[in-house]
Amino acid sequence: MKRILIRNANIVNEGKIIRGDVYIKEGLIFSVGGDLSGYEADIDINANGKYLLPGLIDDQVHFREPGLTHKAEIYTESKTAVSGGVTSFMEMPNTIPQSTTHELLEEKYAIAAQKSLANYSFYLGATNDNIETIKSVDVNNVCGVKVFQGSSTGNMLVDNPQSLEAIFRDCPILIATHSENDNIIKENLERYKKEYGENVPVKLHPKIRTEEACYDASKIVVDMARMYGTKLHVLHISTGKEVGLFDNNLPLSEKRITAEACIHHLWFSEEDYATKGNFIKWNPAIKTAEDREIILKGVLEGNIDVIATDHAPHTIEEKEQSYLKAPSGGPLLQHGLVALLEMYHDGKISLEKIVEKTSHNVAILFEIEKRGYLRAGYFADLVLVDLDDPWEVKRENVISKCGWSPFEGQKFRSKITHTIVSGHLAYENGAFNEEKKGERLKFSRKL
Repeated sequence: MKRILIRNANIVNEGKIIRGDVYIKEGLIFSVGGDLSGYEADIDINANGKYLLPGLIDDQVHFREPGLTHKAEIYTESKTAVSGGVTSFMEMPNTIPQSTTHELLEEKYAIAAQKSLANYSFYLGATNDNIETIKSVDVNNVCGVKVFQGSSTGNMLVDNPQSLEAIFRDCPILIATHSENDNIIKENLERYKKEYGENVPVKLHPKIRTEEACYDASKIVVDMARMYGTKLHVLHISTGKEVGLFDNNLPLSEKRITAEACIHHLWFSEEDYATKGNFIKWNPAIKTAEDREIILKGVLEGNIDVIATDHAPHTIEEKEQSYLKAPSGGPLLQHGLVALLEMYHDGKISLEKIVEKTSHNVAILFEIEKRGYLRAGYFADLVLVDLDDPWEVKRENVISKCGWSPFEGQKFRSKITHTIVSGHLAYENGAFNEEKKGERLKFSRKL
């Protein structure tokens, strides 16, 4: 592999920003900080004061392969990830077929080994009746088990209380949940359908998938995890009320129950349905501006441990249907980091906190081997950003296969210039180098 020297960078790592160099050799970080110009390099990058971060690790994406490749593919979306500074991803099981057996899961790994430009892992999907499969999961080669408490794209609902309890009692690995109470949602939906028929407006999405539906489901799994000592990770917190369910007093390495915030719940509010419509229709729903602020506060104060995207592409034609027909989800990988950097420019979050929540903490939480930090001996996953290179999101510069973004028309002040994946310069100033693919994530876990 090519030796890479990055010079004159502002290195954001482990709560500090230092000026210096990074030298990469044989896919690993060889040295960090100081003047390393004496090392021989095949690729010499003068950062000129740009900011160097550990590559982002996104713990929740949907790449739609197999079975839904008209929306997206592992190749196209891993390419999107790399363009957005995401060097590793963990992908969800609600594909066709659903990844609910070891054999189907390994088929996805095989596709990624051939096509993914980023490092990868895939969740095993839980059902009402695959507990024996869950019990035999390889804890050092699979990121986790995904449980859907609420119906969403692909509808893998675990709605049998005995099955849910068995999963929490016997699962040997981290459980990640989509927590919404499906019964509450159905009751709300039926009430609005009686009023509006098939023309329910999208602005009612948060009135259908309500705070009550989210809090009720999150509390159920948090209580169950406490009962059984389960390692639980509640995804895409969308309400301020839920934030209070999570502890901010323990160090992350000691937590058994953790939470994730997503870019869209930190950026948009229910007021944006008027202009964005179905293009910001997600499950759980984007809710009030107050919810958004409390979620951000939870991120900053430690109730919420990681930030992810829930990147979930659908075609433009699918999203342009009526509210009841349009699927939930949208593409965010390309613009997640620059959106966080925009929040940094606005004084809402520090660069150090962005790195902590998108890299360091994901590595700690999932116990990922040698990633998530800029440390000697760790895999060289890095992203270089220019904080002063404005650009505008337009449909023609969207990389995701779906061809659109909820950020269209947004002007960002920062730009990603280089992304290095496992020691390979995969992205440089808009150009991709696809000679080397990403690697399968490994986990250092003990049963």
